[in-house]
Amino acid sequence: MFDLVLGTGNQHKVTELREMLPRGLFRLQSLAEVDNAIDVDETGLTFGENARLKATAQALHLKRWVLAEDSGLSVDALGGRPGVFSARFAGKHGDDEANNRLLLSELKAIPLDKRGASFSCHIAVADPLGNLVLEAMGMCRGTIAVERSGQGGFGYDPLFTIPEYHLTFAQLGSAVKNVLSHRSRALRLLVPKLRTLPRSSHDSVP
Repeated sequence: MFDLVLGTGNQHKVTELREMLPRGLFRLQSLAEVDNAIDVDETGLTFGENARLKATAQALHLKRWVLAEDSGLSVDALGGRPGVFSARFAGKHGDDEANNRLLLSELKAIPLDKRGASFSCHIAVADPLGNLVLEAMGMCRGTIAVERSGQGGFGYDPLFTIPEYHLTFAQLGSAVKNVLSHRSRALRLLVPKLRTLPRSSHDSVP
């Protein structure tokens, strides 16, 4: 078993990562389950920079293998915003309701055919010495609806529509989302690389 810390404090992301990573291959712990985890400032200008910061700093501190990710929504009509500021678009970190309300307000005058957007996810894995070992990136294209639909998911899921299904991520449910999403696409690229790491390197450093 590969002991791996999921370097995020977002319980929704922890749940998705646990659902997507192959069972039996990893022994997973979230930051909430690890003693002495630290808060890492997300000062990067890109998803990749933030993922690397979170993975390497947390791994070096904990002396554990850490998988960290940074993800967010980029809207074409807004020049790529909110981007790395997706979780705090409206000011307060993690206020999904306020973020969605602001997004709808900023796109109020934008017609449906101009509301293209993408979810991006960058995943980084660092070893117990804080060395960046693996990276992967996934993206999912969609459009932003004119109103919220669906009860599932989190973040911008009630607004992010998959054109082929004519449904938002929040309507599709976790089983379908976990096949189509940016996070699942990044993980599908990452897992084969994780399997190639020497078995002896999976252990934490004393």
